[in-house]
Amino acid sequence: MIYLDNNATTRPAEEVVLAIQESLRENWGNPSSLYIGGARAREAVELARQQIAQLVGCSPREIILTSGGTESCNLALAGSLSGFLAADAGLRKVIVTTRFEHSAVRECVQELVNRFANEGAEVVWIEGGRDGVIDPKTLEHLLQKRAREIAIVSVMWVNNETGVLQPIAQLGSMCRQYGVRFHTDATQWVGRMPTDLSSIEVDLLTLSAHKFQGPKGVGALYCRRGTMLRSAMIGGPQERDRRGGTENVSGIIGMGVAAELALRWLNEEPIPWLHFESMRNRFEELVCAGVPNAIVLANQNLRVWNTSNIAFTNLEAEAVLVNLAKHGVAASAGAACSSGSLDPSPVLLAMGIAPEIAHGAVRFSLSRHTTESQITEGAQAVIESVRNLSRSMPTA
Repeated sequence: MIYLDNNATTRPAEEVVLAIQESLRENWGNPSSLYIGGARAREAVELARQQIAQLVGCSPREIILTSGGTESCNLALAGSLSGFLAADAGLRKVIVTTRFEHSAVRECVQELVNRFANEGAEVVWIEGGRDGVIDPKTLEHLLQKRAREIAIVSVMWVNNETGVLQPIAQLGSMCRQYGVRFHTDATQWVGRMPTDLSSIEVDLLTLSAHKFQGPKGVGALYCRRGTMLRSAMIGGPQERDRRGGTENVSGIIGMGVAAELALRWLNEEPIPWLHFESMRNRFEELVCAGVPNAIVLANQNLRVWNTSNIAFTNLEAEAVLVNLAKHGVAASAGAACSSGSLDPSPVLLAMGIAPEIAHGAVRFSLSRHTTESQITEGAQAVIESVRNLSRSMPTA
């Protein structure tokens, strides 16, 4: 299989698999228990917490371990809004975000606004340009007018469908200037690009292990020291009373190993991701040369090195994916969570992309293990699949 769907999930590294297997056999104690098996499990969890903290440049005490990116986003948003509503006399009841976010943010925000409607909860959507990047001046104008009402601003670092980068450092600095909490969903950033939270002004940051060769079902929320967060998971004192429940020890250990491997890769010389960025660009060039009406979305923007979203006009993305599967190529239509839907991506529509183009948009995403031959063979499979579909279309 030519696997080009790494934004959906990545293959766990062999070192991660071995560490998880060993943990399940030898380190299965409850970390909250006082006997030797529990103490050993607690040590392993804390080592993994250190490895994760090193990957993002923060203190281990600022890492809250969760079940993944979705829970981390929910905890950041719900924990902030409910906390402010309870402790701030309801003064801060506005969530600010964009329509480019993953559904873990978009749908969570809408649910929170509905849940706390009686308390006056409100969402303000920051409008972005056709390129999918928000204008910092738009946020600044909003902060000037309503900073005291805002519970949290949430803007994703890397768009999971297009790879477009938002100016997170600038937005975070702006929020800090106005005394407003700032969260970024960095699920598609962490492990792929260097992250140093000691040098940027972010209060909350989401990451997920399975996006950087770790296991599914485990993630983390960075919570800057001093940031008050109300627990959204009730039932235990774990994670310093912010996320109850017995820890997923084997998954956490696997995430720690994956974090260490990712940091090692990021520190390689020469800069490793530049090679993969050139591979991504070559893939796009090959596809566009073979399919002249193909449109590479957001290719004039700053994008993370591994992501390409290509639209095939007058074709359905699902049909392209079925044909690609016959050639042994794995890709997806928009977010993996919604790729079974026939509706065009709401993210692409929010970017101003016409529905007939958005319907035919297919996302291809590389990992640090993608090879040159996979790029060449994958592009050829795309060309053949699109040509086959085009030939089968009825003529007017």
